[in-house]
Amino acid sequence: MRGHRMIKLAYTIAGYLLTPFLSLWLFRRAARGKEEQARLRERFGYAALARPAGRLVWLHAASVGEVQSVLALVRALLDRYEDIQLLITTGTVTSARLVTNQKLPRTIHQYIPIDTHASIKRFLNHWQPDLALWVESEFWPQLLWQLKQRRVPTLLINARMSAHSLKGWQRSPRTIRSMLHCFTMIYAGSSEDAERLRLLGATEVIEAGNLKYDAAALPASASTLGALGEMCGQRIVWLAASTHANEEQMVAEMHRTLADKIPGLLTAIVPRHARRGDAIAADLRSRGIKVAQRSRSEPITHDTAIYLADTMGELGIFYRLSGVVFLGGSLVAHGGQNPLEPARLNCAIVTGPHTHNFAAIVTDLRRAEALRQVADVEQLKQAVLGLLTDDTSRKAMAARAAAAVNAARGAGARILQSVETILGDNTPLVRSA
Repeated sequence: MRGHRMIKLAYTIAGYLLTPFLSLWLFRRAARGKEEQARLRERFGYAALARPAGRLVWLHAASVGEVQSVLALVRALLDRYEDIQLLITTGTVTSARLVTNQKLPRTIHQYIPIDTHASIKRFLNHWQPDLALWVESEFWPQLLWQLKQRRVPTLLINARMSAHSLKGWQRSPRTIRSMLHCFTMIYAGSSEDAERLRLLGATEVIEAGNLKYDAAALPASASTLGALGEMCGQRIVWLAASTHANEEQMVAEMHRTLADKIPGLLTAIVPRHARRGDAIAADLRSRGIKVAQRSRSEPITHDTAIYLADTMGELGIFYRLSGVVFLGGSLVAHGGQNPLEPARLNCAIVTGPHTHNFAAIVTDLRRAEALRQVADVEQLKQAVLGLLTDDTSRKAMAARAAAAVNAARGAGARILQSVETILGDNTPLVRSA
């Protein structure tokens, strides 16, 4: 107990000492467009809006991926409890926009405050949540300690703990144990996550399944999809989705080989960061490749080799246009992208060796023979060629992927049952000051 108090004291003092440097860091991020200048006060716990009357559920989802994984649960929660207000916090500009664009009823968005004693106290004094839902794997000591001190029921949902993170936290066993004990219940995304969390000292752990399986299919504008389909005509289309630096060049060289074997082939590339579009287009053109750039409204013509879809929020369109998908961030050491998104949309999926961001999902889909994982670009070329030239295999693989996703749904319903146990029907919870 004394060791725990010393950890808290040391962390609190460090927070006070580092606050000026954190302020400078945030202002620099704002200058680079990574923070909203007009909302920086929220990062210090100052609320931009009044707390609504009645019961308030607070949900924290760090970034875009976490927000997308909980949207179905959020909507179910709002439907189930018409009397509650919802506060969603995130840590990035893109995730803030995603929350705002959902136009969820009775929902407020704020930025998560920095994890100092003063900022967290200010935040919690204002919002006074009745229930806190924490998504995946962000552990902020000061915030969790203060939630426990105030006796706010706190659930860790879709909890993740990678093998790499386990090793890191094992070097600070008292700190991680003190944080894990702040959660009323932990809902692990997989059996591996649950076991690692128990190894770190968590006791109230349930393997609920991965919320990402419950997410809805990515949307697509019917008119845009139709217009692009007309431009593609009868050409075979395949997609390199969410690519990172250097992967576009690999895909472009693949296109040359594949197009020799599949006349009229069209390769679509959706870069993970749309702002890289002009640089990618210039590089590909310097290699003698005919590119049409979506952000500049350039049409697909008969001699377009690569369609560069350097726009935001349109992946759902290109998954629907393409029967075969390579998931980027996996030929380079980024860690891969979410394979469930193309799996829901009738795609055959190929990924590279670096998939640690979605390790459990990739393992599940590989076991179902619903995803192919390759070691390098040469193997990727052969896998894509095989799927593009064997329609029966492609359709069977896509069907297995959709079936695997549907079979693994249900984590949200299991978590909602626990939320109902805490919230009850209409009885407000008692908060301590």
